[in-house]
Parts: sequence; C-alpha cells; structure tokens
Amino acid sequence: MEPLHKKVIQKYAVNLAGVVAVFLLILLLMGMGVVNNYMTGILIFTGINIIMAASLNLATGYLGQLVLGHAGFMAIGAYAAALFALNTEMPDLPTLVGGMAIGGAVAGLFGILIGIPALRLRGDYLGIVTLGFGEIIRIALLNLPFTGGAAGLRRIPKLVNFNILYVAVVLTITFLFLFVRSRHGRAIHSIKEDEIAAESVGIPTTFYKVYGFAVSAFLAGVGGSLFAFYQSILDPRKFTFMLSVEFFIIVVLGGMGSITGTILAALLLSFANEFLYSVENFRLVIYALLLITMMIFKPDGLLGTREFSLNGLLDRVKTLVGKSFPKSKR
Repeated sequence: MEPLHKKVIQKYAVNLAGVVAVFLLILLLMGMGVVNNYMTGILIFTGINIIMAASLNLATGYLGQLVLGHAGFMAIGAYAAALFALNTEMPDLPTLVGGMAIGGAVAGLFGILIGIPALRLRGDYLGIVTLGFGEIIRIALLNLPFTGGAAGLRRIPKLVNFNILYVAVVLTITFLFLFVRSRHGRAIHSIKEDEIAAESVGIPTTFYKVYGFAVSAFLAGVGGSLFAFYQSILDPRKFTFMLSVEFFIIVVLGGMGSITGTILAALLLSFANEFLYSVENFRLVIYALLLITMMIFKPDGLLGTREFSLNGLLDRVKTLVGKSFPKSKR
C-alpha cells in the first residue's frame, strides 16, 4: 500500500493538472477565435457567479441557514473595493489585491454585525431578516452621497480579465474545499445536522454560526470587488433581491452542500441566461419551473451533497479498462 502522504500529493497533483489543462484549453480556444470577446465576458460573469454561489453554499448548504440577501454583501464588497481604487494611486496589481481584501473585509464585518442578532432566528424568519438586510443596503447605496447615489460610481479602473478571474475562482474554491474539511468546517456541518447534539458535545454553536456566516459574507465581498473591477461601473439597482434569488437557485440546483455541484449549476444557468434575454419577462418563470422539476425528480440537486472527483473518475476509467482488457495470467 502506498504511503498516505504520497496518495495525498498524487491527488492534489491530478487536480492541479486538471485545473491547468482547462485553463490552457480555454486560452487555446481564445487564440483560435472560437471563444470571442462576447464569450469571454460570459465566462467572466460565470466565474463571478461561481464565487458568489459557492460562498452562499457555505452558509446555506453547510451551515444550514436560509440566506436571501447575499447580493447585499456583494454590493458592500463592490462599493468598498471601488471607493478604495478611486482614492488611491497605487499600481494596478496592489490596487486589485487591496481592493479585494478591503471589499471582503468590509463585507465580512457586516456579516458579523448582521449575523450576531439574525442567527438567533431560524428558517423563514432568518430568510426574511437577510432579505430585509439586502434591501436596506440597496436603498442606502441609492441615497448615500459618497456612493454616487442613484448614478452609482463611474471610472472604476478595469483591473480584471479572464486570467485574473480564473485564478480568483480557483483560489476561492480551493479555500472552500480546505475550509469545509477542516476542524472548523466539520463543526459548522455538525450544526446543520443537529444543533442540539453539536452543542451537547461542546461545540460553541453560536460562535461557529457567526463564523461561517462571516466567511460566507467575506467571499461574497471578494466576488463583489471582482465584479466592480470588471464592470468599471456600479449601479445600486443591480443588487436587487432577485439577484440574491439567482444565487440561491444556483445553490439549490447544484446541490446544497456540494461545491462542484454549485460550479456545474453556475455554468448551466449563466450560459442559459444569455439565451433567455429574449424572454426576459418569463425568465424567473422558467427558473421556477426548473426548480419544481428538480424538486420532483432530483430533490437533492444535480450532485446532492457529493463532490465530483477527478481522481475518482480516473480510478473508474482504470477499473473499466482493467475489466475490458484483463491481464493474461501466466
């Protein structure tokens, strides 16, 4: 049997090779003209949706809290990063990194401030509170003078391209995978399974509920900062309740508690959105029908609580090849 550390290194090497291969394939398609500027823009927005939905999955799928105001944290991160960039004269890379850090930190701080009182509630009541929080943030951005009011912010430096966005998505997903498998992640998951049992074995449930909520808000703030640095324009009317619903739909469709399921659902819905603009008034109706269909035939989502494993896929291929071409016995 191979040493455990050797298997772990091999597992990470295979995943890294897969991530690099996908990146190089997309770059090749861009160079060949198959992926044009329009498609590149869709890919960038898809990456932002992946970050937003994956961060929401931490609060909803792993922590088990109904959060319907995630667009509010995205807006906080976007405006904090944009205001930082508009008031600094640093080079592009430090501005980008600093803006992402500040956007995430401010959103995480609001996550703590909202989480401490709100997480005493459960279910629909928590959903209503977070929904109200998202609307309060949107109205505040519409009326505060330093956010530009209804006109929003303009001339934000465009610092995000596909390469940077791809790296940001990979780092975010890697962080989430490591986090949910850490001691803290297991404690958060135990709260979802049975909060009373978790507290009875000494897990500080209040602390971990706020902690998980704050980490989710931090990552949403990072996603918002990437959105600001790509769009170069911020309009507070973008961060509506329906945007939060779209993130929630991605989480439910992919599977609450599955990060790779969230990635798959974000890819499907982001590209589907481009074909639904011609029926914009019926887009949410189509979403509703899609969710109803999922609840009937696959209530756990596309992947449920499972994760897609490249190593597992390779092992299955090896097994099939071994069964098809058995080694001859001598």
